[in-house]
Amino acid sequence: MNKETEIKLRVSRETLAALREHPLLKKRNKTGWARHELLNQYFDTPARDLAAAKVALRVRRDGEHFIQTLKTRGQSVAGLSERNEWDWPLTKAKLDIKKLSSECWPASLAELDKKQLVPIFTTDFVREKADIAWGRGKAKVVIEAALDLGKVVAGEGEEEICELELELREGDPAALLELAAELAADLALMPCDISKAERGYRLFDAASYSLSMPAPTVSAESSLDDSVASLAWHLLGSSQRLAEQYRFNGHWRLLVEWLEQLVGLRALLGSLGQAAPRASSHALRELLDALLLEWRPRLQAGQLDEQARKSAPAQFAAELDATRWGLFSLSASRWLLTRSWTLERNNRGNRQGAAPLGNWLPTLITEEGAALQLRRYLQQPEDLAEQLPRIERLLVWLHLAREVLEVPEVDRLYGELNKLAELASQVIEPEVLEARKAQLLAVGSLKAWRQLVK
Repeated sequence: MNKETEIKLRVSRETLAALREHPLLKKRNKTGWARHELLNQYFDTPARDLAAAKVALRVRRDGEHFIQTLKTRGQSVAGLSERNEWDWPLTKAKLDIKKLSSECWPASLAELDKKQLVPIFTTDFVREKADIAWGRGKAKVVIEAALDLGKVVAGEGEEEICELELELREGDPAALLELAAELAADLALMPCDISKAERGYRLFDAASYSLSMPAPTVSAESSLDDSVASLAWHLLGSSQRLAEQYRFNGHWRLLVEWLEQLVGLRALLGSLGQAAPRASSHALRELLDALLLEWRPRLQAGQLDEQARKSAPAQFAAELDATRWGLFSLSASRWLLTRSWTLERNNRGNRQGAAPLGNWLPTLITEEGAALQLRRYLQQPEDLAEQLPRIERLLVWLHLAREVLEVPEVDRLYGELNKLAELASQVIEPEVLEARKAQLLAVGSLKAWRQLVK
């Protein structure tokens, strides 16, 4: 068994061509580009039991060689994925179910009759690959760069494959993100954790691509640093999956949810005080703020204007054809993987980062809630928009970590604050001002609010 650590990056045909001659790869290319035509047949049951178990099974033809491969459930976060992989050489392009023994076959499929496995879709593409030496100092790192061009075919549906795949052969996984981020500085690269197999299944059923990610796990005993990492990975990974699916089908609600993840991530970064010194996230916040500055007004317009909604897919395609989204996504992944916010903070920041979330979070909500000044904005509801960043900082923690707070009505508090945020972002009209006043009173009357904001 091998453990596969890789990152997939969706690119255009123009970018794929540019990558072959990119100075960063050309200088460190130790093998030259080797060309392979890879023909892949994937198998599953008619009920798609393997897909449900997050298992991929294929037979690949590479020249005169045939390889059977099984990939089982691993973890994929913000484009960087790890999966267990088994390979067996074959003498012909025919699935050998005898090789699928209990040593590799998932226990969840133990009762499955493997004779039900049938061909279900193909992914055929040309791969140009090279070994890239990416070591820094004495640390040896070898990364296989693969340029893939071809298509997925499932029944009568098909989708182009055009991607850069970086797979770690030796060294620190952070090197994958470092190389990808440097390439993304001048090339449009879209981190994308949808595998070629997932694309095949999506052609059968567009809803089969799961947008939901496992809920982040935090507890009162979790340190603030661990909680930040868990919540931020979740928000970033969710934004990337939503971006991929919106690119695929253009459903407006997906774009709304994409922006919500970015708003939450920005609010999280802004809530950490000395635990994450501003200098440590300055470049990241600049990229994120630029995205929000452009996309917030577009989505606000689209809530009322059908033409704005119709224009959004083309605008989003232009976003993906530029460098900003890929550079932000990869920079954020690298920032999280290396925990960059912890590297140069002072002793007070270290103490905050190590603090149990159950101690830190109530203090944050007390301070932010008091600074919200509900009574003042009852008198000046027209100015409530200036408090939107503060409300969003409260919301991101109440959304993802409210189980840590041992107070009544905390779910209701999140819901009422969310309504307040929506009103704060709306264009000022007489009925909006009255609704803001009513909502400020609703928030202030909650037991959870009165207990947290003493």
